[in-house]
Amino acid sequence: MLTPRTTAVPAPCDMSPGRRPWAAAFRGLIALSAVTGLVIECAYGNVLVVLSFFTVWSNILVAVVLGLGAARAWTRRPPLPALWTGGTLLCISVVGLVFHLVLDNEASEFNQAAEIARLSGGRAVANQLLHTVTPIGTALDFLLLTAPGGLRWRHAAQWTALPGLYFAFALVRGALLSPDAPTRYTYPFLDVAVHGYGGVLVNAVVLGAAFYALGLVIVGLDRIRPAPGPAEYRISSERARGLK
Repeated sequence: MLTPRTTAVPAPCDMSPGRRPWAAAFRGLIALSAVTGLVIECAYGNVLVVLSFFTVWSNILVAVVLGLGAARAWTRRPPLPALWTGGTLLCISVVGLVFHLVLDNEASEFNQAAEIARLSGGRAVANQLLHTVTPIGTALDFLLLTAPGGLRWRHAAQWTALPGLYFAFALVRGALLSPDAPTRYTYPFLDVAVHGYGGVLVNAVVLGAAFYALGLVIVGLDRIRPAPGPAEYRISSERARGLK
């Protein structure tokens, strides 16, 4: 009797990513920096006022997305969608650029350099954490720990939804508060009492265009930049296409 030939079936290959302690540690530190800055700001000020700033919205996003990214890197889980991580990078980059080039720049029409220079103690620490440390840290994570190629050109337009939502929120909030409220408008370029609705709309269009343009730059950079390292040493598979 002929015995049918059997073919050995190879054991399935484990395609799950390995644990990435360095990525987890770095992302955890950036998330902790954001949380620390937010807690200090809330401790020194009115929580409702603090939560009204785009800087705070963006740093909450950093704390959540980088925190989840750290947990996934440690527990061998797949990365978060590139749409989320790229949007976080864009928002916090805008926070850093607007702060250093517009608000803390004496040559700017909207500068608040004198007021910023008077910050001391915990407020000064929080200011640096939220406007300098988290933007730089998030950018380094994108460049050094994230596989390229996950972003799409359409993402740049999708990311403008958050600043658009914030613009509407800021105007409605300002209209509801009394004219003598010290923080009626959170940013000088959104102050309707000074610039009128027409002027504020122009400022919003300019900032929105800059936001969109920076988003295109981030997507373009993601499509041409090399992977963080050789395939055998890469922190996560290039197929993951997102925050590892």
